[in-house]
Amino acid sequence: MTDRPIKSTGRIARRDGRGALRPAPLFVLVEPQMGENIGATARGMLNFGLSGLRIVNPRDGWPNEKAGAMASGASIVIDDAKVFETTTEAIADCNFILATTARPREALLPVFSPADAAAEMSMRIARGEKCGVLFGAERSGLSNEDVMRADGIISIPVNPAFASLNLAQAALVVAYEWAKADERKVQAGDQNLAIPAPKADFDRFFDHLIGELDNSGYFFPAEKRTNMVRNLKVAFQRAGLTEGETRSLRGVIKALVKQRDE
Repeated sequence: MTDRPIKSTGRIARRDGRGALRPAPLFVLVEPQMGENIGATARGMLNFGLSGLRIVNPRDGWPNEKAGAMASGASIVIDDAKVFETTTEAIADCNFILATTARPREALLPVFSPADAAAEMSMRIARGEKCGVLFGAERSGLSNEDVMRADGIISIPVNPAFASLNLAQAALVVAYEWAKADERKVQAGDQNLAIPAPKADFDRFFDHLIGELDNSGYFFPAEKRTNMVRNLKVAFQRAGLTEGETRSLRGVIKALVKQRDE
C-alpha cells in the first residue's frame, strides 16, 4: 500500500483555497482510468470546499501529469492525495461510507439522494465521524464487493435512457450537494449518537464471525453462502456498531467457540 502525500504535476495556483476548507467527506476513486478525470474531480472538489482525495489502484499509475494539468488551480487536492492498493485499505479509518452507483443491486442497502447523502454526512462529520464516498471506474463502475463495503448508496436521478455519468460529473454533483448541506446547522440531539466503528474494526469483527460460521458449517447449502454472507453484513452495517461493540461481539464469538471446542 502507498499511503503518503504525493507531489503535484499541475500548475501552482496563486490561491489554493485552504482558508475556506472545513471538515468534509473524503472522495475515494476506485481504479480510475483517465488522469484527466482525476484532475477534473479534484478541481470540482475544491470548487465546493472538499480536498480529501484517495485513489485506489489507478490504471496509469501515480503521479499522473494529465491529472495535474487538468486540476489546474486545485493543486492542494492533487498534492495531498493518497494512493492505496485496495478499497479496504483506502476506507479502513472511515466510520461511514456511501457508494455511488447507477445500477440496481441486491444488497438492500439504504439508498440516498445526493442531497440526503450530503445532509447525513454533514450530521455525522459534525459529531466527529470520518465519512467517505466511493466512485467507480469510468467503464465498469464499482464492483459488487466494493458496494458491499458501503453503508448506503447514493443514487443520482438521471435520465434512465442515458444513466451513465462521467466520473468527474458524478463527483461534482455530490460535491455541490455537500456544499449546500455544509451551510445547514446540525440538530443538537444528533451529536449525541454513538459513532460507528472504523471500517477496519468492523471488517475484523465480520471476518472473525464469518470464519467461525464457516468452521461450524453454518452456510448450507454452499451455493447460498454468498447471499447469506451479504445479508449478514448488511444487517450488522445497519446496526452502526461502535468500536466497543465490535470488541464485545468478538469476545462473544471467542467464548462460544471455546465452549464448542471443550
